[in-house]
Amino acid sequence: MAPLRALIVDDEPLARRRLEILLRDTPDVEVAGMAADAGAASRMIADLAPDLVLLDIKMPGRSGFDVLDAAPREDGPIVIFVTAFDRYALEAFDRAAFDYLLKPVEPERLAQAIGRARDALAARQAAERVRELEEIVENLRGGAPPAAPSYERELWIQDRGDRISLPVAALDWVAAERDYVRLHAGPRSFLVRQPLGDLEARLDPRQFVRAHRSAVVRIDRIVRLRRAGGRVVLVLSTGAEIPVSRRHLAGVKAVTVERA
Repeated sequence: MAPLRALIVDDEPLARRRLEILLRDTPDVEVAGMAADAGAASRMIADLAPDLVLLDIKMPGRSGFDVLDAAPREDGPIVIFVTAFDRYALEAFDRAAFDYLLKPVEPERLAQAIGRARDALAARQAAERVRELEEIVENLRGGAPPAAPSYERELWIQDRGDRISLPVAALDWVAAERDYVRLHAGPRSFLVRQPLGDLEARLDPRQFVRAHRSAVVRIDRIVRLRRAGGRVVLVLSTGAEIPVSRRHLAGVKAVTVERA
């Protein structure tokens, strides 16, 4: 079983250190990183694609709720709030937090929450496999091969009050930002209100590959795969570097081998 990769987010160094010690004593859990504020937390969620986030609520500037709202909703990390205040519990669960732990965290309570998180991740992966099998069976029952899907050749987007056409061939990569996607095309980028999964379904999978839950990359822009700090990074011809999650690593390697 692969270790559960956890991100610790707390503005108090002693609180971060205590959680780090507790996690290092927990079997099959790996501390992927630590953040001291909401901005750093959101960037690390996008870059590291952790399985689990242990998240404080009250921090300078933006709160833990802002981090939760900004996290990817499609296949996003499981979020467990760790806070000294019990009055936010109802709001936390209303916002789809997985669990709510009060400081100082008891090791047994933390272990229980992590065990439930692991079960939830396993159930999510099993459901995805079932959906894939159902699609295969449905195609087999259909007899005649399904018609080839039609993929977008251009995307119409709003830019400074104008509606412009962006050729799909100009796309380098696409990043998820909350309920939006950012389209990177050369030196420019465009923010479009659309879930990443919906846009990915409109792009030709022979030309684009999912790198992690928050990024889709044009295959012919990939110039190198390299390891950086224990993770794999895609280097694009534009100079952009996109982290690759464990879940999507096999697919990325497959398309890069085909190009070799």
